[in-house]
Amino acid sequence: MMGNPVTERLQALRAKMAQQEVDLIAIGPGANMTWLVGFYPHPDERPSMLFVGPEREAFLMPALNAEGSRQHTDIVFHTWDDADGPDAALAAALEDVGARGARSVVVDEAMRADFALLVLDALPGCKHSFTEATLGALRMRKGDEEYRELKMNAALADEAMQAAFTAVRPGMSEIELADIISERFETNGARPLFRIVGAGGNGAFPHHQTGDTVIRQGDAIVVDIGARKGTFSSDITRMIVVGEPPEGYDEVHAIVEAAVQAAMKAARPGVRASEVDAAARNVITEAGYGEYFVHRTGHGMGVEGHEPPYITSTSDVVLDTGMVFSIEPGIYLPGRFGIRLEDIVILRENGPEILSGLPRTAHYVQV
Repeated sequence: MMGNPVTERLQALRAKMAQQEVDLIAIGPGANMTWLVGFYPHPDERPSMLFVGPEREAFLMPALNAEGSRQHTDIVFHTWDDADGPDAALAAALEDVGARGARSVVVDEAMRADFALLVLDALPGCKHSFTEATLGALRMRKGDEEYRELKMNAALADEAMQAAFTAVRPGMSEIELADIISERFETNGARPLFRIVGAGGNGAFPHHQTGDTVIRQGDAIVVDIGARKGTFSSDITRMIVVGEPPEGYDEVHAIVEAAVQAAMKAARPGVRASEVDAAARNVITEAGYGEYFVHRTGHGMGVEGHEPPYITSTSDVVLDTGMVFSIEPGIYLPGRFGIRLEDIVILRENGPEILSGLPRTAHYVQV
């Protein structure tokens, strides 16, 4: 029989706290709270936090949100209303979780600064840090249930990408193609998060704002899409070529594919993230296109679409089994075209498992 995931995550977090000699963790409404307890209260200017101590946890909860939040958790609430302010409830919550005399507190880096200052002011002289070595370290390693949901989302993204392959034609606009992708996601119960469609020279902008540009014969099109169903989401980039490819396209596509394969080969438990970035970057640099690879090789993915580990040239994060991240090198030639190939992987003992089932070869449209 499966255990309670909230209880298991709190236990794992407390083990990390003991290992790191942390006395208190303060978490604001957002992704960290969602990962730990499955929800977060309505986020606004009213201080609302979850405190995790060595043995107990408690919420500082605006009374306005208490009734709705109680539907999601049985964790103790210390409530406050607008007339009285949060100070007494904050003191009671910190006392409840054993924070009196705390020497080390971890503050959620995504928390509002005024919330964080309330906690730090209430614990004068307490050393503070962010969640990287505790909550962040746990979030980077996905369990079986998380893997299954990520895999399901990847399959929905594959289907949406294939809908784009089927629908694309000269004369339609980028936004028309993007809408077809969104419709397929929505049909399958997923909420579209982004849909980058960069035709021709627009593909040389890695984060192109999809617009009214008309797709023409001879265009290479970058299609980068993602949607969310459940807690997790998808992210995939593939290429479409309409008619004959632009000059040099096949050569550059092959170089980017070789960079993907080099990063896949380098990604192993115990390897630093920077080594994976270097593996991809070296392939592109040696081919003479180093100045046109203008971003990192990848980012982690989970509750948030971008989260640790980040696959950058400076990251000292040591990769481990269960980590989920993108591998997405690219080459962007101004005024001509861009090529990015992206897969989300989960790291296994023998290397990365790709979540998508869609080949990275370009989809050619005959016109």
